[in-house]
Amino acid sequence: MNTVMAGPSSTGQAVGMEDVPDPQVPERARRRTYTAKYKRDILAEYDRLDRQGRGALLRREKLYTSLVSAWRDQREKGVLVALARPAGAPPASVAEKDAARLRRENLRLSGELDTARQVISIQGKLSALLDQLSTNSSEKNTEK
Repeated sequence: MNTVMAGPSSTGQAVGMEDVPDPQVPERARRRTYTAKYKRDILAEYDRLDRQGRGALLRREKLYTSLVSAWRDQREKGVLVALARPAGAPPASVAEKDAARLRRENLRLSGELDTARQVISIQGKLSALLDQLSTNSSEKNTEK
């Protein structure tokens, strides 16, 4: 392989042609990334413009209509996901989830305890009434 010397470089060494980068081609292609705010702003501006204005916007920002369509779909999907989410924030940690579960269990058990106390109270009153009735009936039997 023959190397063509381009002459001495600034350091005084000879430079080969394959060492000189092509100024028209970037060293490594990079994908563009867009923030949510940028997407929102572009969609708002795109929706306000007429056909010619939309074309000018796309050329100015170096975008394609397919990208704008994809952003619009993302926006609609995001709205649907946000609407499907239940109101209120779920417990964030395991400890908060356990505390919420224990609170629910405590309420349930308190209700059961109240019911049991009412049953015991009614049973006590019924027992006293039956005892009184049996006493009254035994007194009537002894009188006859």
